[in-house]
Amino acid sequence: MPPPTFFLVSVPNSVTGTGDRDDALAVIRDTIGTEQGTTVSFAVPEFKIGTLDALIQQADDLAKLEAGCKSVVEKVADSLRSLLDGDEEKIQEQKVVNDRPVGNYLQSFQWNKVKYRADKPIAELADLLQKEVAAVDNDVKAKFSQYNSTRSTLVALQRSHTGNLSQKSLTAVVNPERLLKPEDSEYLQQHLIAVPAQLAKEFYKSYETLAPMVVPRSAQLLAKDDEFHLFAVTTFKKHSAEFVHKCREHRWTPRELKFTDGGQQAEEEELRKLEKEERRIWGESLRLGRAGYSDAVMGWIHILALRVFVETVLRYGLPLEYACGLVKTDAKRSKKAKAELDKRFAELGGNAVSKDKKGRPKVDDSAMQQEMAGAGLGGGDTGYEPYVFYEFEIA
Repeated sequence: MPPPTFFLVSVPNSVTGTGDRDDALAVIRDTIGTEQGTTVSFAVPEFKIGTLDALIQQADDLAKLEAGCKSVVEKVADSLRSLLDGDEEKIQEQKVVNDRPVGNYLQSFQWNKVKYRADKPIAELADLLQKEVAAVDNDVKAKFSQYNSTRSTLVALQRSHTGNLSQKSLTAVVNPERLLKPEDSEYLQQHLIAVPAQLAKEFYKSYETLAPMVVPRSAQLLAKDDEFHLFAVTTFKKHSAEFVHKCREHRWTPRELKFTDGGQQAEEEELRKLEKEERRIWGESLRLGRAGYSDAVMGWIHILALRVFVETVLRYGLPLEYACGLVKTDAKRSKKAKAELDKRFAELGGNAVSKDKKGRPKVDDSAMQQEMAGAGLGGGDTGYEPYVFYEFEIA
C-alpha cells in the first residue's frame, strides 16, 4: 500500500472577509473538499524573527536540512524493511511515532516546547534538530552494520554445516588422525580436493601428472555426497602451490581442514553461541530502528514547521496573521487537490501569477520567482507557488 501524500499549506487570514484564522483554515478545507483529502489545523509556534537577510539565509539552510532529515527517515525505514524481511504488516507495526501511527502524529502535531523552546533563535533550533537527526542516523547505521556483520558470519557458518563437500566444514567429515599434518613431515604435504562427482574418473587419471613430484597412488577417497567426492593427495611441499593452482584450473576445489581443539563439538558450540548473539543483536536493532524512525520523523516535521514559519514571514510579512493546514491525500488525488489550491489562491501571487485562456493560474517566469525558488522557498514539485506549500510523503 503506497504511503499517503501530505500537504502543508499556509495562507494569510486576508483570504477571508473576516480576517479570522479559523475562517482561513476553513477556506483551505473547502478548497480541498472531502473528495480530495482531509484537512486539519497544523499548529506552528511564533518564533523569534531576525533580520530579512537572516530569514532568507535560514530558508535556504532549512531546505537543505529538511532534505537531510527525509533521507535519514528513508534510510531507517529501509533498515527496518531489511531486518523484517520485507513483511509489510510487521514493518508498519514498527514505523510509529511516539507509539502512534505516523498519520495520527501529523494530524495532531504539537511543537515540542520542552526540547525546542520557541523563544530560542531559529538558527539555534535548526542546529539542535540537525544534531539530533544526525545522531539517529549514526546510531542506527552502526547498530545495523553490527547486525549485518554478525548475520553474514552466521550464514557462512550455517552454510559450512549444510552445504556440499566443496563448502561445508570438514571437521565432522574427516578424521584428522587419518591425515598428514603440516608439522608431521619436512618434505611432504597432504591436500584435500573436492572434485565434482562427474569428474571423479578424470581426476584419478590425471592427478599424478598435474604437477611435479605428486606422490603416485596417494589419492584417498575420504568422503562423497551427491555432488562431490573428497580426496586426499600427497605432494612434495615445494610443488604444493603449483598443484593447488592446477586443481583450480580443472574446476576441482582445494579444501583446508583446520585442526582445532574440540573438533566437531567445538564447531557446534560456536554455532549455538553465534545464533544466540545474532538473535540478541536483531532485537537491539529492531528496538533502535523503531526509536530511530520515531525520532527522525519528529525531527523532520519540526524542521518543516520551521520552514512554514520562515516562508510565511517572508511571503506575507508582519504582523503574522495566517492559517496553516495539513492536508492528507494520496498520489492519485494529490494532483487535482494541488490544482484546486493553485486556482483558489492564485491572487496571492500578485503580478507573478496570471491566468490562461481557460482561467487556470499561470506562473510567469520572472526574476522574482527564480530568486524565491533559489532561496529555498516552496516545497512543491512545480517550483514556485503563490502561497506557502510543501508536499511530502513519509517512507
